[in-house]
Amino acid sequence: MNERTWKTVKQLERYFKGAANHRRLAILKLVAGRPGVTLEEIAEALDCNIKTISEHSRRLVQAGLLNKKYQGRTVEHSASPYGIKFIRFMQTF
Repeated sequence: MNERTWKTVKQLERYFKGAANHRRLAILKLVAGRPGVTLEEIAEALDCNIKTISEHSRRLVQAGLLNKKYQGRTVEHSASPYGIKFIRFMQTF
């Protein structure tokens, strides 16, 4: 890998800070196995308050690790391309 393909340290910081919480890591792991999962399904699967999950998923979206797709009144979640890379990193750690 040459230096031109490396992310800047600021870009890397955004990804790591975005995932720096056990709930966010659990959300990423769940979404990796179930693309299209809704907020309600995430909250139920992780046995957590929907408001908490909503805030953590918002931060994952801000970090560029999660995508949201609005389908009527529901919101489907999937890992972004960088989210997929981050999930692979988590699996190797």
